Amino acid sequence: MFSRPSLCGTVGKLCRCGTSTTGAAAAGGTTTSPAVSALALCEARRYHEVVGDIICPSQVRGIDHIRDPRLNKGLAFTLEERQVLGIHGLQPARFKTQEEQLQLCKIAVNRYTEPLNKYLYLSDLHDRNERLFFRFLSENIEDLMPIVYTPTVGLACQRFGLIYRRPHGLFVTFNDRGHIFDVMKNWPEPNVRAICVTDGERILGLGDLGACGMGIPVGKLALYTALAGIKPHQCLPIVVDVGTNNIDLLEDPLYVGLRQKRVVGREYDDFIDEFMEAVVKRYGQNTLIQFEDFGNHNAFRFLDKYRNNYCTFNDDIQGTAAVAVAGLYASKRITGKSFKDYTFLFAGAGEAAIGIADLVVKAMVAEGVPIEEAYHKIYMVDIDGLLTTTRKVGSLDGHKVNYAKDVEPMADLEQIVSTIKPNVLIGASACAGLFTPKILRTMADNNERPVIFALSNPTSKAECTADEAYQNTDARVIFSSGSPFPPVVVGDKTYYPGQGNNAYIFPGVGLGVICTGTHHIPDDMFLIAAQELANFTEATDIERGSLYPPLASIRDVSMNIAIGVTKCAYDKGLASTYPEPQDKRKWLEDQLYNFNYECSMPVTWTWPRMPYIKTRELVPTKLYGKKSDY
Repeated sequence: MFSRPSLCGTVGKLCRCGTSTTGAAAAGGTTTSPAVSALALCEARRYHEVVGDIICPSQVRGIDHIRDPRLNKGLAFTLEERQVLGIHGLQPARFKTQEEQLQLCKIAVNRYTEPLNKYLYLSDLHDRNERLFFRFLSENIEDLMPIVYTPTVGLACQRFGLIYRRPHGLFVTFNDRGHIFDVMKNWPEPNVRAICVTDGERILGLGDLGACGMGIPVGKLALYTALAGIKPHQCLPIVVDVGTNNIDLLEDPLYVGLRQKRVVGREYDDFIDEFMEAVVKRYGQNTLIQFEDFGNHNAFRFLDKYRNNYCTFNDDIQGTAAVAVAGLYASKRITGKSFKDYTFLFAGAGEAAIGIADLVVKAMVAEGVPIEEAYHKIYMVDIDGLLTTTRKVGSLDGHKVNYAKDVEPMADLEQIVSTIKPNVLIGASACAGLFTPKILRTMADNNERPVIFALSNPTSKAECTADEAYQNTDARVIFSSGSPFPPVVVGDKTYYPGQGNNAYIFPGVGLGVICTGTHHIPDDMFLIAAQELANFTEATDIERGSLYPPLASIRDVSMNIAIGVTKCAYDKGLASTYPEPQDKRKWLEDQLYNFNYECSMPVTWTWPRMPYIKTRELVPTKLYGKKSDY
């Protein structure tokens, strides 16, 4: 999705070059066809007609303003622009404003009933008119985010081989090892500041989708622009294709990735090391690298390995953690309790669950709770049951060991909830229906206001629905989900459950990091992001059943988060952009992408009239001859 069309087709070359004859034909030899000679003699156009921030007018022809999505304005070109650029007559006589075009976009996308068709319409719009696409997305985020992001992006990834049309980013395959930098050079943008990369092993809750996971980094980076104003040419989606263990994909004739089992072990690690080095060599040490949807066994490993050497973060770990902790901060305004008064139970012990738990620990420590006590208040369940030091099955590898308790093993979640009596139940298991009515009722029996987060996505993987949560707790639940749910009616009141969407977090963090040139991203920035998001939640939001502000306000949330991240970067000496701006909001706003059309005419200006100065008589000078001739 969201790509630029190639501008170097045969027709374009013929139009530019006309017909020609070879040297042999000119000397009376055999002639070649005009098409062949034109193709042979013409230089191919670059994939992106315009790159970077600065457009050189002498390098852009009039027709390029229609062909290039960065320059195209459709019917919004004025009569003067059409005439001067030489595109008059190539479009109908109608002149439209961008506002009129936005109305038409809304009508067009709403004609489709299937979300995937809406996804394809938006993809086509982005390929035609970049500014219109991003303005349309940013001003209709509540309606369109579920299309370009979860849950529809999951369906797009599953159908990726069917809907693939043109390049969306870079595909770096394992077969390119030793030449990853050469592949990176093929991306024509010289000033990439943010990269979102996946190996497709754990796409949402859908599992291993291999190269089809490209829809995730493409969608994430579209939100970088729509929600935080990061310039689109500064964003690069990448899939590192090391194969897939999904047999169905390997046997699918439409699969577009390497048709082989996943590379693992030392070879895989060396490949990722080379990728990271190539990014820095191509775009610099401060390039933001966002890891997305890597397998649990690699996600934390890579975060720990790279976080102090590169400008990197893992959105599934740290972004999810920040948005969940923001919801917990907001829940304190309802329960009247602090984190030290909560007992937490996590259903799931993967990267998302551990990331949230680690940030909860950091939040408790910030409130003055000793770190050992903070760990003690958090219980965690994986596929083999409660994490304990005494259980005989399952592993306690990596960060899991921090949450293992010296208690008897338990495997049944209903028994665990009854025994531990948690105040907060957080689902990050990708196990649909895990929170049974009995579990929900037990939470309500043990708490006046039970806090229940069903964070797994897409919607089909949620631990419970919003309706189930409200109905089985007498509407006393404080609920949040990872995917959107419709309003819930209980008695005479309607509740609008909030979605704990990572999009509240990562665009703002990205904006602050990019603008400051931060070279490492500490967890402190994500705790700041969580606090800023929670502070943005109004009492009216909580009253209607949401722990988060409306999605329509994410652009304002992103700016507040970016300001907080900017302050943190300078306070901790992590920034490389100097001097430190005094008015950080204005400084950030000055660097944002402009969604509105700009004038396509070359800039002109006048010179002052030159003063009159009488010149000498012009006397011819001989260049050759005798001196006597001068």
